[in-house]
Amino acid sequence: MKNFFAVFLPALGLLTLLFSCQQPAHTEGSETCSYVDFRTPGSYQAAGIQMIELKEGFKVWTKRFGNNPTMKVLLLHGGPAMTHEYMECFESFFPAANIEFYEYDQLGSYYSDQPTDTTLWTIDRFVEEVEQVRQALGLTSDDFYLLGNSWGGILAMEYALKHQDKLKGLIICNMTADFDKYEAYNQKLRSELRPSLLDTLKTYEDKGDYFNPVYSDLVVKEYYTRHLCRLPMDNWPDGVNRSFKHVNGDVYVYMQGPSEFVPGGILKGWSVWDRLGEISVPTLMVGAKYDTMNPEEMKEMSTLVQKGQYLYCPNGSHLAMWDDQEVFMEGVIRFIKDVDAGKVD
Repeated sequence: MKNFFAVFLPALGLLTLLFSCQQPAHTEGSETCSYVDFRTPGSYQAAGIQMIELKEGFKVWTKRFGNNPTMKVLLLHGGPAMTHEYMECFESFFPAANIEFYEYDQLGSYYSDQPTDTTLWTIDRFVEEVEQVRQALGLTSDDFYLLGNSWGGILAMEYALKHQDKLKGLIICNMTADFDKYEAYNQKLRSELRPSLLDTLKTYEDKGDYFNPVYSDLVVKEYYTRHLCRLPMDNWPDGVNRSFKHVNGDVYVYMQGPSEFVPGGILKGWSVWDRLGEISVPTLMVGAKYDTMNPEEMKEMSTLVQKGQYLYCPNGSHLAMWDDQEVFMEGVIRFIKDVDAGKVD
């Protein structure tokens, strides 16, 4: 009998724990179990994945993590036409902070539909797409935070200028509000490369041979490892590598241009610098020392919006979420929680 209780009581405790984790969301004292209750519409569950149909009839891929009634973050990836994959690092930090969040591939990106109609690739249409995604996910001004990195930062600023009444908070990561400023700063960083490398790059550029593997390898090894992701190339995060592998080059070139050094797509000349003062929702600007965007501009932008804060990543680059991860994640999470607690005026 003694042995029976020695086995039975611990087993009973385990069964009780398992049963409690099957209770409905928001069970008293069960924050963890509440967080993992993130059911999506439909007759079956698919790990939070939801294909959202747009008004044009195309579908875009989203994936939900977590359950929180007041903190829900939609992640906007860069590129244009990269993928959510390089933003998977948020999976290692937001759940522990009890922040609900959504990964999302914009139209034209790998996990979403990829039409070839170039009339679709406009800033205004992408803003409308984000609004349709917001509606489908049920996000409101009581809970909705928008976080954009790089091109996603452009999209987030444009969305806020049109729909900030739907937002609770805005986070702009590693993106200036003026494309000409970005182009000029890139030229400054390029000028710091060794002269022999610059001569080689110019040889390919003069011929318009931007997709030559030699040219591409030089840009990645000599520039990206300094200013895009400062981790050793043989140790680049798998999600970053998959994003590069899956980029839609046609959309990228049409919007951004053929090379980091030769921006010439439809984004050339874009600017909302003089409109930042219209943004009244709490806003965090994130800059990094080694970024392709001037961190001083990101700092200035935080003073131009009405309720701005600035986060500086001293060891980070364009993907500071990876190469200055602790500073980046701690600062972003603190901002979200401060806004949620009403501490940001």
